[in-house]
Amino acid sequence: MNRIFTVIFLLISSLCHAQIQIKVVDSQSQSPLENVRVQPQIGKAQLTNASGILAFPGSENQSFSFFKSGYDTFSITLGEGEHIIELVEKSLNLSEVTVKAFESERPLLEQSAAIVVVSEQDFNRFNETSIVNSFNTKPGVRIEERAPASYRISIRGSSIRAPFGVRNVKVYWNEVPFTAPDGTTALNLLDLSNIRNAEVIKGPSGSIYGAGNGGVVNLYSPADPIGGRVTADFMAGDFGMSRYRLGISQQVGNGGFEASYVSQKSDGYREQSAMDRQVFQLGGFFSVSEKQEVRTQLLISDLNYQIPGGLNADQVAEDPTQARPGSVNQNSSISQQSVFASIGHLYRFSSKLKNSTTLYLNTNDFENPFLLDYKKELGFGFGGRTKFTYDGKLAGKDLRVIAGGEYQTSLTDAQNFGNVNGVADTVRFADKLRATQGFLFQQAEWDLMENFMVTFALSENFSSLEIDRQIDAAGGTLGLQTRKFDPVIVPRFALNYQFNDYSGVHGSISSGFSPPTIDEVRTNEGSLNLDLEAEKGINYELGYRMGKGKLNLDLTAFYFKLDQTITTYTNPQGVVLFRNAGSTDQKGIEAAVDYALIRNQTAFVGDLKIGTAFTGNYFTFTDYQKGDDDFSGNDLTGVAPNTLVTRLDLRTAPGFYLNFTHQYTDEIPLNDANTVYQDAYNLVNARFGWARSFAGKWELEAFAGVDNLLNESYSLGNDLNPFGGRYYQPAPTRNWYGGVKVAFLY
Repeated sequence: MNRIFTVIFLLISSLCHAQIQIKVVDSQSQSPLENVRVQPQIGKAQLTNASGILAFPGSENQSFSFFKSGYDTFSITLGEGEHIIELVEKSLNLSEVTVKAFESERPLLEQSAAIVVVSEQDFNRFNETSIVNSFNTKPGVRIEERAPASYRISIRGSSIRAPFGVRNVKVYWNEVPFTAPDGTTALNLLDLSNIRNAEVIKGPSGSIYGAGNGGVVNLYSPADPIGGRVTADFMAGDFGMSRYRLGISQQVGNGGFEASYVSQKSDGYREQSAMDRQVFQLGGFFSVSEKQEVRTQLLISDLNYQIPGGLNADQVAEDPTQARPGSVNQNSSISQQSVFASIGHLYRFSSKLKNSTTLYLNTNDFENPFLLDYKKELGFGFGGRTKFTYDGKLAGKDLRVIAGGEYQTSLTDAQNFGNVNGVADTVRFADKLRATQGFLFQQAEWDLMENFMVTFALSENFSSLEIDRQIDAAGGTLGLQTRKFDPVIVPRFALNYQFNDYSGVHGSISSGFSPPTIDEVRTNEGSLNLDLEAEKGINYELGYRMGKGKLNLDLTAFYFKLDQTITTYTNPQGVVLFRNAGSTDQKGIEAAVDYALIRNQTAFVGDLKIGTAFTGNYFTFTDYQKGDDDFSGNDLTGVAPNTLVTRLDLRTAPGFYLNFTHQYTDEIPLNDANTVYQDAYNLVNARFGWARSFAGKWELEAFAGVDNLLNESYSLGNDLNPFGGRYYQPAPTRNWYGGVKVAFLY
């Protein structure tokens, strides 16, 4: 059959003049690919026929981009003649997955760190209302959602000091620092559609990214317009959930823009757990010349969500949908409006040297009525990041040197009032807050021998907090108080050795640190904990990767020794407070295996894949005494020792697909004394649907799915060491959803 296709291809070629003839095939099977959308630089897009063939008029070189579901987007410049284009299936093998982690754009097989990639395919396996399920399929990564849009990220158990929000993890969005200079990240301001793919670096990464012992999350959705495209999505589900999105992408010359608007609402599974979020994103890409590129981003978010609060065991048994007593009357909730804008510039001085610089500014209007008080904050921040990359030689071997810096500062007017039936009452205390952090970084990657790369990296970090108390109704001290942390030097040494083209080992020793955030120093009852120390630790890591044919294997073992660990506790009034808890030992194993049982684009079942991800976190306190209680040797609070995720993905030639996921989570200690645990649970999710392209202009998808198919009772995010035994934040029971997506290409 392939010979017949080739004869037809050659016959077409002989009859055509001044044409660019293209045949598109699968990179592994060499089978022709039908319905591949091919977009020329000038002119309208076309779809390949059953033989994978099409032709464009013209003899001069022009660029073409190739799009097909399940395959990586590919661009190339072609001239007159016959061309065979091989498309690579997404996540086909590790040697073909390129990541940008540690500012070094290399295939994953060549990276000297524990990195996982969360792709658009991973997002589309679930209901697309949150990032939780897709990230939680990856070993070593856990995202919790205590209420709709109330996220908490744990990378290797790093969320122990995050009773709410995202801390101890550095987040970047389109290469811009999205984490505030005080160490917190409002990740819930982003809709899932604002993230096209993500890279998660596990463990301390301060040699390039600054503070944060947990790791780094790089989120990407840069404007990359090709041709013209209009999209519309709609989804609805249980608990009053509805979501719609409108988007447009328009190529203008060698650049263009992309814009989208998303609205998502839900009533929530529990009382006082409704959510309403609108997000507008506008991105631009401008190719000024062969040497210069400019990128812009604008994000406007309006988020409102209610906080149901933690329940004790008796309340959960009575009615898991109820809110904590008082939450409804006090309107416990968060309202947040934010504007985030950035501009980035890439300049290529030569084939060896380039610079990339990004600047940003943001505003934030935040209100948080809570059971005990009413918080209002109005903030403004700005900052930027720059890096120089040089590719040269040292002793005849390839050398890449990266050097740069990052600076951020924020100014906030913060006021805490009494809360009377959900309305701000008399001011209790008011502060002007300033947080500043900056660091310089340097990194050298040297191919010491063939297939053997050595990495040396170092950063110099500076940070400070200023709290200028304007009002204190309790008669406390007024005026400016400053906490300036000692400069911290963070080194990293890493090795990567490739046995062959498809397998290799990597190892690293890296230091990390994480100063306390303003929310940890300035607590809700007005006290200032200026003596709180920064966490510091050192991480040892060894890993093995293999990507051959239909099989991917990624194994990592690590040991992280952390000193001055920051933990939480709750006072009798329900205020979350923080303290340093000596040191912890964190030993872990992470494994991911993926195998393609079937991969044949010409058969009815085009793809059938299975995958599994195992996380073993064996973390203990080594030196932790609180009063007369000695918790040394206890398991680290809030960390499941074992999790196992299994995935199955089916895709057929007519366009029908099925995604099935099972996640087992081991029991979790909920207090430092290890006397209370959340029971182990099994979570099963499934999504099925149909997706096709028509006439080269239309794309249609209809889908439905179910979350928590087994109707398990569990908490996706518990409160740790709470007063009154309020450990539990019950997650939704079995719930269904469905929707449609439509795209028009012009």
